[in-house]
Amino acid sequence: MLPSRGRTADPAPPPTIPLVDSAPRDGDDPPSEADVREALRAVIDPELGDNIVDLGMVTGVSVSEAGAVQVSVALTIAGCPLRGQLEHDVTTRLVGLAGVASVEVRMGEMDAAARSEVMGRARWKARQNAPETGIDATTRILAVGSGKGGVGKSSVTVNLAVALARRGLTIGVLDADIWGFSVPRLLGMEGGIEARKGKMIPLERPVGAGLLKVLSMGFLADEDRAIMWRGLVLNRAVQQFLEDAEWGPLDYLLVDLPPGTGDVQMGLARMLPRTELLIVTTPPVAAQKVASRAADMARRGYLRVAGVIENMSDFTCEHGANYKLFGSGGGDRLAREIGVPLVGSVPIHPDIAAGGDAGAPVALGDGELAEIFSELARVIAEEVAPVIETSGCTARILDRVAEAVAAEPLAGGPPAN
Repeated sequence: MLPSRGRTADPAPPPTIPLVDSAPRDGDDPPSEADVREALRAVIDPELGDNIVDLGMVTGVSVSEAGAVQVSVALTIAGCPLRGQLEHDVTTRLVGLAGVASVEVRMGEMDAAARSEVMGRARWKARQNAPETGIDATTRILAVGSGKGGVGKSSVTVNLAVALARRGLTIGVLDADIWGFSVPRLLGMEGGIEARKGKMIPLERPVGAGLLKVLSMGFLADEDRAIMWRGLVLNRAVQQFLEDAEWGPLDYLLVDLPPGTGDVQMGLARMLPRTELLIVTTPPVAAQKVASRAADMARRGYLRVAGVIENMSDFTCEHGANYKLFGSGGGDRLAREIGVPLVGSVPIHPDIAAGGDAGAPVALGDGELAEIFSELARVIAEEVAPVIETSGCTARILDRVAEAVAAEPLAGGPPAN
């Protein structure tokens, strides 16, 4: 009996596909199991983007002395629409092997554990083959997500970007919430996106000694008109913001994710596999549970979860009384549950909403709220996700090479003094 993973038996007997010759040609020994598996590396699952051997879909191979080859292939689901294509591709690949008299393909279905393992391999493969983007390799990429809407994720993204820029850094802000873009309004920025040499140029806003570079669908669409796009088109829009934009040197790229754990999040994991996730949650347990799914999504896509920010943690009235309007401890519980640091907490304060409505983020000011976001930026820049320092490695080597080249005399010219 062939080894199998999950259920591999079909309701009807699997077909045996004989060759024109019913026996191996003279002098051709039957192929080994290794030969068969190597031939099957040419069979690609078009949905998962990798060969069926490396994906673990080939669950059994046997070869008789007479050259009869039997292969078991486990599909992710029994009703996979690619079943016929994969069966045909397996057969045609094996038919061409010397010493093969017949091919029998048994198509089955994986169990839940095997399916999860295969999908993990597929995500890893996609991660390794990430497309080139306009983001430098040294840029620290932080996606700000929540798993749900209504937790103030965009407000946290914008104020954190401002606080990081005030440290003298160049910060990119990508508004990946294509449906519900709000970054332009929160930053008080408007205008069309200029294109140079076929590349979009992010809009810029100086912040102290630093600089914000921003791209959003809000610069391309009417704020009052709904964008009715489906997942694949949304993902393509984000891809264009990454691949077809001239971002230039950045210290950080902050990506404001849409709610949920859908196409945009998975597409970002594929396009920018070095992305790290900052999770924004609120104190209630319900918000914490949803946010934990966002962390699970990131890790399934091999992304690092950098930390948790608790928003709307408490409210202090004008008389100094403090109220836990939505409960307490949600951020700390989530951080402990998923094993990451709690970066900090942001209170409920009317100035945050008012500042966003006016396009003047509170992190631009000098009060208590600005200090809170300044501390969040410090923790991120110094502890959680420090800027990648290249002066001690490649950059220094390149500087030395440039100095050496400059000191060398030109061919046929006078020697350097």
